[in-house]
Amino acid sequence: MSDQAPTLEDVAREAGVSRATVSRVVNGVRNVDPAIQELVNRAIERTGYAPNRAARALVTRRAETIALVVSGAGGPPEGGQDAFVARVFADPFFGRVVAGVVGFLRPRSMHPVLMFAESAEDRREVLTCLRQGRADGALVVSTHADDPLPALLAGAGLPAVLFARPARLLPLSYVDLDHRHGGRLAAEHLLASGCRRPATVAGPLAVSASRERLAGFRDTMAAHGLPHVPVAEGGFTLGSGIAAAERLLAGHPEVDGVFAANDLMAQGVCRSLRERGRRVPDDVAVIGFDDSGIALSCVPPLTTVRQPVERMAAEMARLLDEHIRKERIEPTSVVFDPELVVRDTTRPRPSSA
Repeated sequence: MSDQAPTLEDVAREAGVSRATVSRVVNGVRNVDPAIQELVNRAIERTGYAPNRAARALVTRRAETIALVVSGAGGPPEGGQDAFVARVFADPFFGRVVAGVVGFLRPRSMHPVLMFAESAEDRREVLTCLRQGRADGALVVSTHADDPLPALLAGAGLPAVLFARPARLLPLSYVDLDHRHGGRLAAEHLLASGCRRPATVAGPLAVSASRERLAGFRDTMAAHGLPHVPVAEGGFTLGSGIAAAERLLAGHPEVDGVFAANDLMAQGVCRSLRERGRRVPDDVAVIGFDDSGIALSCVPPLTTVRQPVERMAAEMARLLDEHIRKERIEPTSVVFDPELVVRDTTRPRPSSA
């Protein structure tokens, strides 16, 4: 048995096609007959051929690498860069984004490289990476409305897609959720469960999604005769949910229902209520947002508003691939619908009998 790695010629002989046809299949040329593609792919499997990524990049002029960028507003992050990275990896939301992106890229032999952009120097590195062709485009998850990176990418004409609508109008594609409708779903369910003294733990109000969730919740409560809903701002973390719940309960001990703007904060609310001897859902109903793994590990399992993060991230990657291939020129938006998932932290709806 030869020690030499299989070549394009070996694959061509195995498949009974020309070397040029194999090259077109390997390099992702779109107008190859599907039956021929299948024939060549089977020959690749049988021979064990592995494309030379460097040679392929010369042909396609693509790195087959995507920058997955977690970006912020700039300046030294609180607690330093290491603390920022630790917070990112502790948040189940980011893991779901990665899963969705990888799920799209892997079958296409594309690979993500993780980058953090919390300073001007970090942002320059992202731009340099794209300009030098080390990555074909960027998927950007911004953590703050004042993040300057999207505008820099748009100004440089570099391929990029955002997770969430940018704070100001930019010629970039994005995916997002109808957060306001998610807040409405939470309010309607608390009302239907019999809650008449609701409160909410909002996310950071510098984040558009937080403001939209809060607006949807408040507007729905007001439409049902409850215009003054107590609000405590949190930071999308477990600790901030506990602290916000303590503030709410200290000022409004009569609360009988709480909507928290993400599952981590809702878990914190449940913990705070339990420590005060308040039963969930008997005394206080609780609703979260995201439907992350936290919702199932919460005690009791958490009623929540589902955000299909994995599907949204995969769609973000699909849009970027189309921009890179020049199949999509104009920016576009894709907005997903939220869905209420009822579990054990809300009361059964009162019987209409």
